[in-house]
Amino acid sequence: MATPRRLRETPLHFLSCEMSSFHNPRAGYRHLVETHYYNYKVSILIPECAMLPKELKSVVTELGPYYLVKNLPLHEFIKPEFMNSFVKKGSCYALTYNTNIDEDNTVALLPNGKLILSLDKDTYEEIGLQGHPSKYFGRKSMKFVVSIDLMELSFNLYSKKYKRISWSFKEKKPLKFNFLFAWHNTGAAESSLMSYFSNYHIQEHQPKVAGSSLGELPCPVLQSDYIAGLPGVLCGAPELFEWLGAVCSDVDQNNEPHNFISTYCCPQPNTALAKAYLCTITGFLLPEKICLLLERLRHYFDEPKLAPWLTLAVHGFADSPVSWREKEHGFHNGGEHLYGFVIFNNQDYWLQMAVGAHDNCSM
Repeated sequence: MATPRRLRETPLHFLSCEMSSFHNPRAGYRHLVETHYYNYKVSILIPECAMLPKELKSVVTELGPYYLVKNLPLHEFIKPEFMNSFVKKGSCYALTYNTNIDEDNTVALLPNGKLILSLDKDTYEEIGLQGHPSKYFGRKSMKFVVSIDLMELSFNLYSKKYKRISWSFKEKKPLKFNFLFAWHNTGAAESSLMSYFSNYHIQEHQPKVAGSSLGELPCPVLQSDYIAGLPGVLCGAPELFEWLGAVCSDVDQNNEPHNFISTYCCPQPNTALAKAYLCTITGFLLPEKICLLLERLRHYFDEPKLAPWLTLAVHGFADSPVSWREKEHGFHNGGEHLYGFVIFNNQDYWLQMAVGAHDNCSM
């Protein structure tokens, strides 16, 4: 019996690797971090370290808070009070909670004030707002994307456009969702999400931090100026990426004959680490906070350390409507969109970006 074509095809994935230095004024690493808006997990691996250093612990424990608001009507986003208090002041992030991007209606508020609606065909036709077909559903699109600029809308509260959107959200097709919220405001907090949404069911959450000390860990041999590696001498970025995935997933790397779960083993050449520390943070993590963490990790090597490098990996929400900036995101086989830094003790770094078939990470 012939195997269906879709089962024979290997799922498409894309891994981009580049190297630079934090001392390079043209390095675009900060922009990449700042425009990857929706992050649910951060992993830090520090070789030759048994516990999280104090200078990193202070940043890791201050990555929150974030909020879960249940049954929030969509029209709350276009209220003048909300736009003036949160959209115009600082960076406000919101993302629908427990919705599947490939089959459900999903919504995201970007820090630039764009409200992105990813809608199924029936909802899109009922809501009556202009959008465009999703680029990942072929000719007979079953998903549509609507983008509303709340910054522009806030200055035109008496325009026909505002009245139409208000009518659509309140009367034509009232929609409610559970939302994750977070707000980054560099100035004095004149408002708070907790008090603003006090009429709704709102819960405050802090990111969860888990740490583990790893011993006798086989580790690839790296050198900062050889991102592609040297056969038999050095490992490259792709081998390291796969190895980090195995370490963070607690995969056995022994490749023993009786092991039917995993045949993976550390790439060659490798060395044995006496110890390493893995820290994992999960929650609704803002890019501004990740930037602070990255800067602190950079300065980990200000004082001499045994470790020649350390890593930071950041995973995006699989069901967010966007990945980087306003680039549309789709689920396909896994919904992955993530990036990682390998930070060397000479301030060189490798940057890795990985996405699935329904995404792209071009910057």
